[in-house]
Amino acid sequence: MNDNSIVLPKFYSEIKNDSEKISFSMPSDLQTGSFLRTLIATKKDGHFLELGTGTGLSLAWMIEGMSENSNLISIDNSSEYQNIAKKYFQKSNVSFVCEDAEKWILNYKDKKFDLIFADAWPGKYVVLEETLNLLNPGGIYLIDDMLPQKNWPVNHDKNVERLIQDLENRNDIQLTKMCWSTGLILITKK
Repeated sequence: MNDNSIVLPKFYSEIKNDSEKISFSMPSDLQTGSFLRTLIATKKDGHFLELGTGTGLSLAWMIEGMSENSNLISIDNSSEYQNIAKKYFQKSNVSFVCEDAEKWILNYKDKKFDLIFADAWPGKYVVLEETLNLLNPGGIYLIDDMLPQKNWPVNHDKNVERLIQDLENRNDIQLTKMCWSTGLILITKK
């Protein structure tokens, strides 16, 4: 068994090309994307949140896993990046929010989520408690880039260590750390 035969979602290649044209340097890994698609598919008619749209590379995987009655909110603070995703995903069940995700998380008062993919600083390294409070019981929280990455800022490893320690000390979640892809942590809220 190997990961060389991953079937890419619709528009993935086009989004990747558009991302390269603007020198977008934070794409999600193919393995993470495939895993997201599978996790999303477990939540029929689910309510999903993506923190960090980027250019829509991980969003492509998430949308492909969604059922017709599911919905997804994707947040990013860069309209340049998010406009690439919008170009390919004008769907009634996908909403784009272009603002600071930390502020959005703190102000969100609507329906809780069945899955949150935290691929940005907010929801991972800041407002973690508030983000986890947005999950339904049995909801899934997924974070990536827990193994060293080329694009990490100096001393970012300390942030990752703190986050992992904080998560390991919680008793309201089930947690699995995976040394696979870019380093994933999968959490289910009790």
